Amino acid sequence: MPPEDTDELDRRLGPVDFDHPRKVDEREVIAVNAALFLRRPLLVTGSPGVGKSTLPYQVTRELRLGPVLRWPINSRTTLRSGLYEYDAIGRVQEARRRVEANDMEPETDIGDYLQLGPLGTALLPHELPRVLLIDEFDKGDADLANDLLDVLEEGSYKIPELYRIRARNPEVTVPTSDHGHPARIKEGMVRCRAFPFIVITSNREREFPPAFLRRCVQFEMPEPGPERLADLVAAHFSTAAGPHKDRLIQEFMSYRKRQPVAADQLLNALYLAIQRSGQEPEADDEGWRQVLEVVLQRLDTVNTA
Repeated sequence: MPPEDTDELDRRLGPVDFDHPRKVDEREVIAVNAALFLRRPLLVTGSPGVGKSTLPYQVTRELRLGPVLRWPINSRTTLRSGLYEYDAIGRVQEARRRVEANDMEPETDIGDYLQLGPLGTALLPHELPRVLLIDEFDKGDADLANDLLDVLEEGSYKIPELYRIRARNPEVTVPTSDHGHPARIKEGMVRCRAFPFIVITSNREREFPPAFLRRCVQFEMPEPGPERLADLVAAHFSTAAGPHKDRLIQEFMSYRKRQPVAADQLLNALYLAIQRSGQEPEADDEGWRQVLEVVLQRLDTVNTA
């Protein structure tokens, strides 16, 4: 397994304080444990900005499971793109170039034209479970959830391009989503050893098929209260916002009572204000107030003025 992604974890979570452990929702702990023991994906739903995407980074840090693999979803995402990509056109062009140049060197290995995606990398036979974030799953095509079922059920997949040549080339080395850590694929098949811990996030923009929901452990992440907001601020800014953390959270909570806003908007506003002043914003800083007004725009309407 690749080394622990400490830079990414520090950015997402901040330092671990063993004397003052992070307070978590008991339901969140139960959901994570259930997903781990049952070998099922954890489907985390909730409003944008409540911290859904930070959950896998917290789990991998606490369990020391290595860097998180992230698979961002959009309307063009397919199951195959999550498993692997194959540059067939590039391989044909290279073969044509060699013929035209009368190049007698050995043919380029097919593994040079394959790349395992985040899901495909997570399903490699690692000693410990890999952590995979499938982000904003509801933005994908309606068929993606059903396409994913068999792979999640079996914990394995076939690469047809390698399976067809397994008799003459039984083992092929291919790059993975862990840059600098290639994998050896035997006879065109990949089967996990330790089932990955998969977190699927959704902003509830659409419904998923019942068959997919039955195979997931579901957790609804609530809007963050003052304690969780304090964790988020401390995790992203360490001690930079410490002296004013309570005031900043109170202002955000006040904004949220008047209009729907997300926690990451608070973090963005704080970051901009600190960068603007070079220090923590003071309570009477008019620039900080202006930043809040700009960044903490309501999420349910669009300003067309």
